[in-house]
Amino acid sequence: MRIATTIFLTDQTITPVRLARELEQRGFAGLYLPEHSHIPVERTSPYPAGGVLPPEYGRCLDAFVALGQAAAVTERLGLGTGITLVAQHDPIDLAKQVATLDHLSGGRFTLGVGYGWNREEAEDHGVDWRTRRDRTHDALALMRALWAAEPTAHHGRFHSVRASAAWPKPAGGAPRILLGGAAGPKLFAAVAAHADGWMPIGGRGLSETVPALRAAWEKADRDPAALRVVPYAVRPSAGKLERFAELGITEVVAQLPAAPEPEVLRTLDDYAQYL
Repeated sequence: MRIATTIFLTDQTITPVRLARELEQRGFAGLYLPEHSHIPVERTSPYPAGGVLPPEYGRCLDAFVALGQAAAVTERLGLGTGITLVAQHDPIDLAKQVATLDHLSGGRFTLGVGYGWNREEAEDHGVDWRTRRDRTHDALALMRALWAAEPTAHHGRFHSVRASAAWPKPAGGAPRILLGGAAGPKLFAAVAAHADGWMPIGGRGLSETVPALRAAWEKADRDPAALRVVPYAVRPSAGKLERFAELGITEVVAQLPAAPEPEVLRTLDDYAQYL
């Protein structure tokens, strides 16, 4: 099983360069980074995990800039977002960022996609909260048009682009796309329609939800062997990893603390037992 990692990299934590080098040297499979452009101080959106929102949410580095640094100092380490709030981006610009990072890294990039939980953050980007899911799907279709081998137009409900010269292309034609979100028929239909797999937070309840996702996937005439389920922000244990393996899961993203270098390296030492 591939063990990747995720962390809120901030102006107070270990640096992207130092972490990426340590991960590759130690044999970890990848580095996934979350994103928040800003966190409005006055908000009504509750923190999904409950309690007080941790300070790193308002301090996180730009994921693409940080992953670009990580790509430059590694050769094998997988790179990904966990997740990109696609509806908050101009999809033409985002398509260029994704393609550039994937091209420069030699096809090591995974685009994790999410709909978001912070309504106030999204509204500051001009996103109508009720349409964020449809905006996300429309943006993904536009990006795929720009990544196509031949100039391809896209005319959607929210986004459009003329047939265009748009280079570089992602190394493999398009990066792997994983959709995050809570389990349910609506989410699983979206995964089957717009993504290459699912990125569930924490991995609880997968014995029940993975079969339901596989049924939705096959109903959409997708290749059963192509589905990827990548549990995200996991606190690993031998029992969890064994359970995931029984479900056919081959990659897990382990949570690292948003901390200075010594604490992060101690956590990597602890996680090394699972490599």
